[in-house]
Amino acid sequence: MLYVTETITIADWELSESFMRASGPGGQNVNKVSTAVELRFEAERSPHLSAPVKTRLRRLAGRKWTLEGAIVIQVEDTRSQARNREIARERLAELIRQALVVPKRRIATKPSWGSQQRRLAAKSVRGEVKAGRGRVTGADHD
Repeated sequence: MLYVTETITIADWELSESFMRASGPGGQNVNKVSTAVELRFEAERSPHLSAPVKTRLRRLAGRKWTLEGAIVIQVEDTRSQARNREIARERLAELIRQALVVPKRRIATKPSWGSQQRRLAAKSVRGEVKAGRGRVTGADHD
């Protein structure tokens, strides 16, 4: 059982873990012990998440989202299998918490008259600066 918020928990049947040998530090231990964890969450079939949350979760997960609608999180950060399991579960919970937040709708606004005037004034000043950069001709040239 994975607790995401007070109201949302993920059942054990929705999660599956597999362990494999990790790359990186660990010396001889790396070749013997399967410390890396791959956590798989069947997000598409989960009854605990609403459809809009699943849509946001798919966008947030990116490449972690499989064609079957599962989220796969791989962790090989530490040399401890138990710690890697904790990290993977926490990353999944954090991903789901982010998907629960409903984004604010953006309200289109018109730029104020003053801001338009300031922009145009800045453009004309910049144009004058650039116009003064031309090739020098006439008596001024030494």
